[in-house]
Amino acid sequence: MRWFLLGFLSFVPAQIALAASLYIDPASTTMSRGDSIKMAVRLDTDEAAGECVNAIDATISYDPSIQPVDISRGGSIFSIWVEEPIIDQEARTISFAGGLPNGYCGRIEGDPRLSNVIVEIVFRSPGLQIGGGSEANSATVAVSPDSIAYLNDGLGTAVPLRAFASIINLERSAGAEIIDPWREQVQTDTTPPQQFSIELVRDDKAFNGEYFIVFNTADKETGISHYEVMEEPVSNLGRFSWGRADAPWVETRSPFVLTDQSLNSIIRVRALDKAGNEYIATLIPEESLQTLSHDRFMIYVLAGLSAVLLITLATFSVLWYRRRKSVREMSTASGNIEVEAHE
Repeated sequence: MRWFLLGFLSFVPAQIALAASLYIDPASTTMSRGDSIKMAVRLDTDEAAGECVNAIDATISYDPSIQPVDISRGGSIFSIWVEEPIIDQEARTISFAGGLPNGYCGRIEGDPRLSNVIVEIVFRSPGLQIGGGSEANSATVAVSPDSIAYLNDGLGTAVPLRAFASIINLERSAGAEIIDPWREQVQTDTTPPQQFSIELVRDDKAFNGEYFIVFNTADKETGISHYEVMEEPVSNLGRFSWGRADAPWVETRSPFVLTDQSLNSIIRVRALDKAGNEYIATLIPEESLQTLSHDRFMIYVLAGLSAVLLITLATFSVLWYRRRKSVREMSTASGNIEVEAHE
């Protein structure tokens, strides 16, 4: 298991009974062949006992008769992800590790919503006629028994979770029409990710003391697909080159170690959701932090040498022109004297 789950937790073995549980919602459902369904992984705590969970390190397993096609974190109660949800098709598992500061303590009093979603997984039942389907009449989606919760008790106590599976009954044939609520949700999502800012950080204990950036945002509709970053020379400010179709965006995740350690670049981070909507955050490092990089130094040196050369050439040209003019004037004057003497 990922023992380093969250930096704000320290872990000790559990010595208490646990009431927290991780379950799949809905607990039972039916799918026709070719249809898709969105299933939520939810967290429950013992609200009466004041139980709060800081983080979860979990694995979800599924039968070969269904296929996971996407994962959404749009409605998640977690704001920190040490390991974003990963689908392992070969092992037929989905693993993730994340949490939130101050912990999840259950539904807020007066809130009618069941706001305890960690992730939502989209499963599809492949059609038998197109291959890849299964003859099974049902499929199970279960929480692995080695999944662990970390309590918000000041110690980050690690405890096992009570786990509850879900059963999907699989019809033998396709329905009258394909049902795919996730595709419809993606197609109708026109809202960009929430606005966010970029934090510039330097720590002697991290990344060999190099500058790095930290960023995070959420998308409540379809969830964040990925992040992209671009470092653009400050000299390009105002040219809008980052908006070109061929702009050199690089897919990444937070934290990101900057390539330009001299901080002479405009830093942009683009967050894209599952529908392709985007929000771009921009950071221009303070001038007091900017240093002269080797490349920039060489540019300045070459620019200086070029300026000296141009000035020298200009001066030489002026002197040469004046000398030619003086010679012509002297030649003209001498010619006039000779003519007068001849006369």
